[in-house]
Amino acid sequence: MPHANIDVRPINPTIGAVIEGLDLTREMDEGTYADVRQALLDHLVIVIPEQHITPAQQLTFARRFGEVEPPHPVFGRVPEQPEVTVIEQDGSADAPYNDIWHTDVTFREKPAMASILHAQVLPVGGGGDTLWSSLQAPYEALSPKIRELIEDMTATHDYYMSFGEMVLAGPGGIEKLAADIIDLPPQTHPVVRTHPETGRKGLFVNRTFTKHINGLGYVERDYLLRMLCEFAEHPNYQMRHTWTKHDLVMWDNRATMHIATSNFISHRKMHRITVLGDQPYH
Repeated sequence: MPHANIDVRPINPTIGAVIEGLDLTREMDEGTYADVRQALLDHLVIVIPEQHITPAQQLTFARRFGEVEPPHPVFGRVPEQPEVTVIEQDGSADAPYNDIWHTDVTFREKPAMASILHAQVLPVGGGGDTLWSSLQAPYEALSPKIRELIEDMTATHDYYMSFGEMVLAGPGGIEKLAADIIDLPPQTHPVVRTHPETGRKGLFVNRTFTKHINGLGYVERDYLLRMLCEFAEHPNYQMRHTWTKHDLVMWDNRATMHIATSNFISHRKMHRITVLGDQPYH
């Protein structure tokens, strides 16, 4: 759809768009905000190049979309803006890295509405691209019988699956992990999620935090979860972004999953903010 205040260029028909004509060092007026939000709903991922902003300005942008999540329980943060998470790797094989397909913080009762990533330091020699996949397009491409099968199913999402080993190896060890598990117990979410703004349905499972599909035997639930994840990870539903310093990318966490490639051997640093969402429903 046309936008009065910004230029929106789709990356492909399924997912992603580049937004030109936006300077986030300046406060957005209501018309521009409405256009940006609509572009997010239409394309699920929006890339806004050349944003020379501070963490405080990134936070101001994020708060236009809703309440910002508290500091991440595992990753570091910007000291003067603790709501801004620092995602940083040195390229070594043992560095913590989310190079598995995932949707952010689905281990929470109310997972993020959106995530916003701002490129700070990029690897020398390239690498470190991020890929996103729509969760709506693959759901719509499933055969009617499979859609009917999973329509009312739920799945368990668990913080421990991804972060347990990392927290155990870090400061505080088992005591911190025990406290985290109390604060972040496993959550039950629908396998098929209805988008609260558009009404469009999509899958809501991922390899990183979805422990199992409920109500099935061990073999059945493992095979069904694996099939749905593999289907959603097909290149037909993806976009890939090669970062330039100061790129800002925002994605609809209710309808996408993503993966960060670890094909680099030097420093990569991003600032991430997540906007609070609502409880998933179908």
